[in-house]
Amino acid sequence: MITEVKNILQGPLRALCVLVLVAVAMPLGAQQLGVPQTDVLTISSERLFADSAFGQRVFREIEAESTLLAEENERIVAQLSKEEKYLTEKRSDLSADEFRPLAEAFDEKVQSHRDGQRAKLDALARRGEEARGQFFEMAQPVLIELLREFGASIVIERSNVVLSTDASDITNAAIARIDAAIGDGATLENNNNE
Repeated sequence: MITEVKNILQGPLRALCVLVLVAVAMPLGAQQLGVPQTDVLTISSERLFADSAFGQRVFREIEAESTLLAEENERIVAQLSKEEKYLTEKRSDLSADEFRPLAEAFDEKVQSHRDGQRAKLDALARRGEEARGQFFEMAQPVLIELLREFGASIVIERSNVVLSTDASDITNAAIARIDAAIGDGATLENNNNE
Protein backbone atom coordinates (compact mmCIF):
# COMPACT_ATOMS: atom_id res chain seq x y z
CA MET A 1 0.00 0.00 0.00
CA ILE A 2 2.78 2.44 0.89
CA THR A 3 4.52 1.62 -2.36
CA GLU A 4 1.34 2.44 -4.30
CA VAL A 5 1.04 5.86 -2.57
CA LYS A 6 4.72 6.57 -3.38
CA ASN A 7 4.16 5.75 -7.01
CA ILE A 8 1.11 8.04 -7.17
CA LEU A 9 2.99 10.92 -5.50
CA GLN A 10 5.89 10.60 -7.94
CA GLY A 11 3.73 11.26 -11.00
CA PRO A 12 1.49 14.19 -11.94
CA LEU A 13 0.09 14.48 -8.43
CA ARG A 14 3.59 15.15 -7.09
CA ALA A 15 4.08 17.91 -9.66
CA LEU A 16 0.75 19.45 -8.60
CA CYS A 17 1.74 19.35 -4.91
CA VAL A 18 5.08 21.02 -5.67
CA LEU A 19 3.31 23.71 -7.73
CA VAL A 20 0.86 24.43 -4.89
CA LEU A 21 3.71 24.71 -2.37
CA VAL A 22 5.65 27.09 -4.63
CA ALA A 23 2.56 29.21 -5.25
CA VAL A 24 1.88 29.49 -1.52
CA ALA A 25 5.52 30.18 -0.61
CA MET A 26 6.13 32.95 -3.21
CA PRO A 27 3.59 35.45 -1.79
CA LEU A 28 4.84 34.73 1.73
CA GLY A 29 8.39 35.51 0.68
CA ALA A 30 7.32 38.70 -1.04
CA GLN A 31 5.27 39.78 1.97
CA GLN A 32 8.28 39.23 4.22
CA LEU A 33 10.17 41.72 2.02
CA GLY A 34 7.39 44.30 2.54
CA VAL A 35 6.43 44.35 -1.13
CA PRO A 36 2.70 43.93 -1.64
CA GLN A 37 1.86 41.43 -4.35
CA THR A 38 -1.05 42.72 -6.35
CA ASP A 39 -1.96 43.08 -9.98
CA VAL A 40 -3.34 46.59 -9.42
CA LEU A 41 -1.52 49.49 -7.80
CA THR A 42 -2.95 52.92 -7.05
CA ILE A 43 -1.39 56.35 -7.10
CA SER A 44 -2.57 59.86 -6.31
CA SER A 45 -1.28 61.86 -9.26
CA GLU A 46 -2.28 65.13 -7.58
CA ARG A 47 -0.24 64.32 -4.47
CA LEU A 48 2.55 62.83 -6.57
CA PHE A 49 3.07 66.19 -8.28
CA ALA A 50 2.28 68.45 -5.31
CA ASP A 51 4.50 66.63 -2.81
CA SER A 52 7.45 66.05 -5.14
CA ALA A 53 10.46 68.34 -5.11
CA PHE A 54 9.66 69.22 -8.73
CA GLY A 55 6.06 70.17 -7.93
CA GLN A 56 7.09 72.15 -4.85
CA ARG A 57 9.56 74.17 -6.94
CA VAL A 58 6.94 74.86 -9.61
CA PHE A 59 4.41 75.95 -6.98
CA ARG A 60 6.96 78.30 -5.38
CA GLU A 61 7.87 79.85 -8.74
CA ILE A 62 4.25 80.32 -9.78
CA GLU A 63 3.37 81.76 -6.38
CA ALA A 64 6.26 84.24 -6.63
CA GLU A 65 5.21 85.27 -10.14
CA SER A 66 1.58 85.58 -8.99
CA THR A 67 2.69 87.87 -6.18
CA LEU A 68 4.62 90.06 -8.64
CA LEU A 69 1.61 90.12 -10.95
CA ALA A 70 -0.68 91.15 -8.08
CA GLU A 71 1.72 93.94 -7.10
CA GLU A 72 1.86 95.15 -10.70
CA ASN A 73 -1.92 95.06 -10.85
CA GLU A 74 -2.21 97.15 -7.68
CA ARG A 75 0.16 99.78 -9.11
CA ILE A 76 -1.78 99.98 -12.36
CA VAL A 77 -5.14 100.17 -10.54
CA ALA A 78 -3.79 103.01 -8.37
CA GLN A 79 -2.60 104.84 -11.48
CA LEU A 80 -5.95 104.32 -13.25
CA SER A 81 -7.81 105.51 -10.16
CA LYS A 82 -5.84 108.77 -10.23
CA GLU A 83 -6.62 109.20 -13.92
CA GLU A 84 -10.29 108.50 -13.31
CA LYS A 85 -10.41 111.07 -10.50
CA TYR A 86 -8.70 113.62 -12.78
CA LEU A 87 -11.24 112.94 -15.55
CA THR A 88 -14.14 113.25 -13.11
CA GLU A 89 -12.83 116.66 -11.99
CA LYS A 90 -12.27 117.79 -15.62
CA ARG A 91 -15.77 116.76 -16.69
CA SER A 92 -17.37 119.88 -15.26
CA ASP A 93 -14.85 122.07 -17.14
CA LEU A 94 -15.26 120.37 -20.53
CA SER A 95 -18.08 120.10 -23.00
CA ALA A 96 -19.53 116.68 -23.81
CA ASP A 97 -17.73 116.69 -27.19
CA GLU A 98 -14.40 117.45 -25.51
CA PHE A 99 -14.92 114.96 -22.68
CA ARG A 100 -16.14 111.96 -24.76
CA PRO A 101 -12.76 111.23 -26.49
CA LEU A 102 -10.97 111.44 -23.12
CA ALA A 103 -13.47 109.05 -21.51
CA GLU A 104 -13.26 106.61 -24.44
CA ALA A 105 -9.45 106.65 -24.33
CA PHE A 106 -9.59 105.97 -20.59
CA ASP A 107 -12.05 103.07 -21.10
CA GLU A 108 -9.75 101.58 -23.74
CA LYS A 109 -6.81 101.89 -21.38
CA VAL A 110 -8.74 100.11 -18.61
CA GLN A 111 -9.83 97.33 -21.00
CA SER A 112 -6.28 96.97 -22.29
CA HIS A 113 -5.04 96.59 -18.71
CA ARG A 114 -7.67 93.91 -17.98
CA ASP A 115 -6.82 92.01 -21.15
CA GLY A 116 -3.09 92.22 -20.44
CA GLN A 117 -3.46 90.99 -16.87
CA ARG A 118 -5.80 88.18 -17.95
CA ALA A 119 -3.28 87.10 -20.59
CA LYS A 120 -0.51 87.04 -17.96
CA LEU A 121 -2.66 84.94 -15.62
CA ASP A 122 -3.50 82.56 -18.46
CA ALA A 123 0.19 82.25 -19.34
CA LEU A 124 0.98 81.46 -15.71
CA ALA A 125 -1.72 78.77 -15.65
CA ARG A 126 -0.40 77.30 -18.92
CA ARG A 127 3.10 77.26 -17.47
CA GLY A 128 1.83 75.27 -14.50
CA GLU A 129 0.07 72.77 -16.77
CA GLU A 130 3.14 72.44 -19.00
CA ALA A 131 5.35 71.83 -15.96
CA ARG A 132 2.89 69.20 -14.75
CA GLY A 133 3.01 67.47 -18.13
CA GLN A 134 6.80 67.59 -18.17
CA PHE A 135 6.90 66.14 -14.65
CA PHE A 136 4.75 63.16 -15.55
CA GLU A 137 6.77 62.58 -18.70
CA MET A 138 9.99 62.49 -16.63
CA ALA A 139 8.30 60.39 -13.91
CA GLN A 140 7.05 57.71 -16.29
CA PRO A 141 10.23 55.56 -16.27
CA VAL A 142 10.19 55.56 -12.45
CA LEU A 143 6.53 54.53 -12.40
CA ILE A 144 7.19 51.75 -14.91
CA GLU A 145 10.06 50.54 -12.72
CA LEU A 146 7.77 50.47 -9.67
CA LEU A 147 5.10 48.64 -11.65
CA ARG A 148 7.58 45.93 -12.56
CA GLU A 149 9.10 45.80 -9.09
CA PHE A 150 5.72 45.29 -7.45
CA GLY A 151 4.79 42.68 -10.06
CA ALA A 152 1.64 44.58 -11.00
CA SER A 153 0.04 44.89 -14.38
CA ILE A 154 -1.68 48.26 -13.94
CA VAL A 155 -1.45 51.52 -11.96
CA ILE A 156 -4.70 53.46 -11.60
CA GLU A 157 -5.64 56.82 -10.13
CA ARG A 158 -6.46 56.40 -6.44
CA SER A 159 -9.39 58.82 -6.60
CA ASN A 160 -11.09 56.48 -9.11
CA VAL A 161 -10.99 53.54 -6.70
CA VAL A 162 -14.01 52.84 -4.55
CA LEU A 163 -12.23 50.61 -2.05
CA SER A 164 -8.64 49.41 -1.63
CA THR A 165 -6.03 48.82 1.00
CA ASP A 166 -3.28 51.32 1.63
CA ALA A 167 -0.82 48.60 0.61
CA SER A 168 -1.80 49.12 -3.03
CA ASP A 169 -0.97 52.86 -2.90
CA ILE A 170 2.56 53.51 -4.17
CA THR A 171 2.40 57.33 -4.08
CA ASN A 172 4.97 57.76 -1.29
CA ALA A 173 7.39 55.29 -2.87
CA ALA A 174 6.97 57.01 -6.24
CA ILE A 175 7.63 60.47 -4.75
CA ALA A 176 10.83 59.26 -3.07
CA ARG A 177 12.09 57.59 -6.24
CA ILE A 178 11.18 60.51 -8.52
CA ASP A 179 12.84 63.00 -6.15
CA ALA A 180 15.96 60.82 -6.21
CA ALA A 181 15.87 60.57 -10.02
CA ILE A 182 15.07 64.17 -11.06
CA GLY A 183 15.21 66.29 -7.90
CA ASP A 184 13.35 69.56 -8.34
CA GLY A 185 13.89 69.40 -12.11
CA ALA A 186 15.31 72.93 -12.37
CA THR A 187 18.52 71.82 -14.07
CA LEU A 188 16.59 69.54 -16.41
CA GLU A 189 14.25 72.37 -17.44
CA ASN A 190 17.19 74.74 -17.95
CA ASN A 191 18.93 72.19 -20.19
CA ASN A 192 15.75 71.79 -22.27
CA ASN A 193 15.42 75.59 -22.70
CA GLU A 194 18.96 75.98 -24.00
